[in-house]
Amino acid sequence: MILAASVAEDVFRGILQGTPPGAVYALIALGFVLTYKTSGVFNLAFGAQAYVSAAMYFQAREEWGWATVPALVVSVFVLAPAIGLVLERLIFRPLRTASAVAKLVVTIGLSVALPALFELITDFQPVAGQTPEGIVPDGASVFYDPFGVYAFSRNELVALGVAVLGMLGLAALFRFTALGLAMRAVVESPRMTELAGIRSDRVSAFAWALSSVFAGMAGVLIAPRFNTLVAADFFNLVVVAIAAAALGRLVSLPRALAGGFALGIFIALLNTFLPRWSADRAWLQAIQENLTPAVPFVVLFAVLVLWPAIRRTREAADPLSGVDPPPPSLAAATRSPRLTLFTRLFALGFFLIVGLVVFFRADDSWLFLVTQAVILATIYLSITVITGFAGQISLCQGAFAAIGGFTVFQLADRYDMSVLVAAFLGAAAAAAAGALLSLPVLRLGGIWFAIATLAFAFFFDSVMVKLSWVGGGDTSLLEGTRVPRPTIGPWDFANDLSFLALAVVVFVLVALAVIRIREGTVGRTLRALRGSEVAAASIGISPARARIVAFAVSAFIAGLGGAMLSMHQENVNYTSNFAPFAAAFWLVLVVALGSRTVEGAAQAGAAFALFTPLVLGGELLAWILRSADRVPGIFPISAQWRFVLFGLMAIQFARHPEGLVEHGKRKSLARMEARFGRRPPPPAEPPTEEPEPATLESV
Repeated sequence: MILAASVAEDVFRGILQGTPPGAVYALIALGFVLTYKTSGVFNLAFGAQAYVSAAMYFQAREEWGWATVPALVVSVFVLAPAIGLVLERLIFRPLRTASAVAKLVVTIGLSVALPALFELITDFQPVAGQTPEGIVPDGASVFYDPFGVYAFSRNELVALGVAVLGMLGLAALFRFTALGLAMRAVVESPRMTELAGIRSDRVSAFAWALSSVFAGMAGVLIAPRFNTLVAADFFNLVVVAIAAAALGRLVSLPRALAGGFALGIFIALLNTFLPRWSADRAWLQAIQENLTPAVPFVVLFAVLVLWPAIRRTREAADPLSGVDPPPPSLAAATRSPRLTLFTRLFALGFFLIVGLVVFFRADDSWLFLVTQAVILATIYLSITVITGFAGQISLCQGAFAAIGGFTVFQLADRYDMSVLVAAFLGAAAAAAAGALLSLPVLRLGGIWFAIATLAFAFFFDSVMVKLSWVGGGDTSLLEGTRVPRPTIGPWDFANDLSFLALAVVVFVLVALAVIRIREGTVGRTLRALRGSEVAAASIGISPARARIVAFAVSAFIAGLGGAMLSMHQENVNYTSNFAPFAAAFWLVLVVALGSRTVEGAAQAGAAFALFTPLVLGGELLAWILRSADRVPGIFPISAQWRFVLFGLMAIQFARHPEGLVEHGKRKSLARMEARFGRRPPPPAEPPTEEPEPATLESV
């Protein structure tokens, strides 16, 4: 009886402890579902909106000395809905007819661009170790214990009260107001709503503003839980909210609310009982400390994979959802032989000149940057395979690249293995992980596939990296994952110049392999699947087998590139290189420039590594002016602009899915062909009629 009473008390305490964070999860899930219900946008930028409001509140309170009420009003009730209205009017309203996947990529770009843009405009700098204040005085230090079991802080009680008020307000809005009725009608059919005289655009704009208020309030309420305001933490937070929203299939507000509270309570209960269960189990002790942060991602992955209702959502049931128009042909496939020869000769001359300059004139810093650009281009070729060829948005390429890097570290550090052999073993391990992951997620389509891969990336980040046999445990956290440079017989690649040559060779070999895949059976199969999966299956093509192969090949390339990057930096550097937020930026960059060609991956790698020093640092302008003294005083420009510009470039992906590079090549090809290329064939002369044979009558 005493044991049962103790367990019941612990359960009750866990429920009370998990309710306040669950309230914040519920707030975010409500706003997330509200946006998706009224606009069809899977808004991964929700966390960025929450971060902007939290940072604005923190700056107004701490740096500008504002009182709590004005800071709260400006950050949550003015700035947050203004951002929502701008996003709806300028970005997502013109993209209403774009695919759900294209909108998803745009929101990923905004999740990168919005925090950087806010920090540039307001000159906000996160202060490490300084915990933001809540919206009530002494919110983190004054406690109340109404049940004698768990003491609520003021901040927790406020979060709970706001969540309840938000739920009641939304219920009243949808139940008793004409606007709520119009919002529900817009969800069912915007066109029918327009026929009834309701402006669906205005209803959608209001929904965006309202959901942004929820994002802003959730950001301000959750900020005191962080030691430092960092945008990546809020990106993680929105993934947690997706787990709650997915319980309602993104359309049920009550289920999203219940999912948020249930998630918070489940995490608290697990935190209470898991240490007891692991006391006598050594294998469980190894993952105990890291399992709790990963619970939302495990729940999200399990819901997506195991719940059949997810695959029967309205989008998936659309009879035309699996039939996409074929992408336009590549510019290289349509140009004339003479122009093709000229283009290849020009590219050969350009790269020959650049290579000579780099190999004979560049200093150590430029050699480092160019080598990093080449290696990143190799990693980006994995996105070319899975996204450009297979048409799937994978958000776990960073995890596959990290597997390659960590494998090199483990094998070289523990077994003194050759790092090149370890690199190929790491790529093989990444390919095996990709093939295994593809088995459950390939049954999902569109945005659900992308979110499942994102959940895996966060699980890898929260649990696997911290295990000693994967990421090195504490060694990884201390950036002690040292990786040596390779040696092949008499060639020692410890020298930066020789390692650059090795990186170029690896990139060329991988690029040739990718081109062979594109032109071979696998590439043609994937193009057929992108056109119509049903039609492809009707002629004997196995969609699952083709995509498993594509996913495994993509993971192999990412793992090989991750191993090369670790060798280049002589350290895995997981947080700065392979974390989920950084890998999401990779995707934005590649798809914006061009995910279907090797050139797109190469230019994405160059842009990531060289754009900041060349353009924002003023080095390119100094070279043009032949003197650094002539460079205007505005240089160097903040490196944050790289995230803003590249993040906003994702908007162009929805308009030009082939990428900006390929779109520019097609336009240039049309102009060059008109001036130098093919000439239109002369008009065909009308056929002359055969004379009729002579007859007696005609004579």
